[in-house]
Amino acid sequence: MPKFLIQASYTPDGTKGLLSEGASGRRAAVEQVVSGLGGRVEAMYFAFGADDLVMIVELPDSVSMAAASLTVKASGALQTRATPLLTLDEIDEAARRQVSFRAPGA
Repeated sequence: MPKFLIQASYTPDGTKGLLSEGASGRRAAVEQVVSGLGGRVEAMYFAFGADDLVMIVELPDSVSMAAASLTVKASGALQTRATPLLTLDEIDEAARRQVSFRAPGA
């Protein structure tokens, strides 16, 4: 199942919600979203700095990731980034594939 790195920052309203619910309440909400899409949360950490939350989740496909992302962003409580994570084997396979490409101006 594909894995995704999720980096998120709470908006002021999202931070107020976190303060009232606590981290365990948010973990339960995240697990509900991810499991409802057929996935699982591999890791979830709160942080400080540019990102308030960092997670690794497994989801069945990119469409499931997009569905979660759209729903979360529409709430206005978080700003998120999702990065697909590739295994070493996937990169090895990609490196073996022949790609025809001409650089601009070449």
